Amino acid sequence: MASHRAVVVGGGIGGLAAAIGLRRVGWEVTVLERAPALTAIGAGISLWPNAQRALAELGVEPRISAQRGGGLVDWRGRRLASWDADLFVRSHGLPLGAIHRANLIEALRSALPGECLKTGVEVTSVEQNGVVHHDSGSIEADLVVAADGINSPIRQALFPAARVEYSGGAAFRGIAKLPLKPTLSTTWAAGIEIGVLPLLDDEVYWWVSEARPAGIRHDDIRAYLSAKYARWHDPIPQLIDATPEILLHDTHHLATPLPSYTRGRIALLGDAAHAMPPFLGQGGCQALEDAVVLASHVQKSTVDEALRRYDAERRPRTQKVAKASIQAGASGPLLRNPAAVALRAAFTRLLPAAVTTRVGASISRWQPPRLTPVQPRTP
Repeated sequence: MASHRAVVVGGGIGGLAAAIGLRRVGWEVTVLERAPALTAIGAGISLWPNAQRALAELGVEPRISAQRGGGLVDWRGRRLASWDADLFVRSHGLPLGAIHRANLIEALRSALPGECLKTGVEVTSVEQNGVVHHDSGSIEADLVVAADGINSPIRQALFPAARVEYSGGAAFRGIAKLPLKPTLSTTWAAGIEIGVLPLLDDEVYWWVSEARPAGIRHDDIRAYLSAKYARWHDPIPQLIDATPEILLHDTHHLATPLPSYTRGRIALLGDAAHAMPPFLGQGGCQALEDAVVLASHVQKSTVDEALRRYDAERRPRTQKVAKASIQAGASGPLLRNPAAVALRAAFTRLLPAAVTTRVGASISRWQPPRLTPVQPRTP
């Protein structure tokens, strides 16, 4: 296995995880990232139990914040449903985790030797036989992992009919420090969802999802949010005021389910294969699963057979999760009819904590295949 070489295009969560997994099973790996440095914008990410298990199998176990309870509330802070941490562990197997995205990227990057990572490299094309062309040369590989994001040029070349579409909402995100750390919460209103996710070291990740047309921007994001949510329950106004940098992005997803995640010796991974809206918090989690499964199959089979098995295993699962994420958005932050929102709230209040806490367990109970570590060679 040590004579096999892989090139990973993209140095995000999925690309770095794939590189770690392939090295763990004995492959030589080179990661090509077009950005001049591996950085992560200042936001958080939820790590569901399936993602935590994938990271553990990769030998990467960053410090995460385990959530200790919370609930679903309306804009005034009135409880709609309780979220019980102990029940969550019994249903999902591990606590719900959260981490600063920059800390996760750093943990993944630190698991790779520096010489594996090539930043500032623009990949210009990839041949299905494994030849990768970039702005300063070419590399021949036994396997190419396309982890180049939702607008993946590699996917566009392989599947030109695939379409990326607006998911119907914009996302404001930020990280703040508060003297008293709040508990996990999700707030529902018509066309709005606000999430509060405690991190480590007194940091709190928060987001606001608003159903609205694409492309709307604000001269002063903080002023817009402060005015709109000034009367909402604590700690929403305080978080907005205490956040040094507030990010705003329209959310998109891959609207055309791909007929395959592989072509020749190319494997699509993460958002390049199955970009989904953020309404289930599974985008990065599924990329981590992809990485472990791909490494497992290349360890056990020839490259051609491994890619066939990778596609057969990952495509049905991730496309099902992506579809569920779209549906969650339609019934959650994208639900704008006030009467429908009131009906949803009334129904939610009737649900016991044992029911609401099990939401997502069918996804998060996933168990990773075992990887047998092999000492890799440095490229």
